[in-house]
Amino acid sequence: MDKDTGTIAALMIRFREYRLPRAMRMLDRVNAGETLMDNDIAFLKRVFDDAKANQQLARRNPEYKELVSRAVALYEEIVAKAMENEKAQS
Repeated sequence: MDKDTGTIAALMIRFREYRLPRAMRMLDRVNAGETLMDNDIAFLKRVFDDAKANQQLARRNPEYKELVSRAVALYEEIVAKAMENEKAQS
């Protein structure tokens, strides 16, 4: 676990300062009936790719399980609402 400390610290900073604020802005937009833009979709793809790449890290550090689960749920909520909005606009 000690070898993971630096990686976890960097991931937490990135999440707190960049990914969470952007996700919250996206959630506000989709909750207002908007759809995702291409750069939003690219962002979500990077997030999900990074999540796959960091699965072992999360398994080795179960104390972060709830945080990871809540973050994934947030991204899933954004995607689900965006898909609803796309269907409504078709």
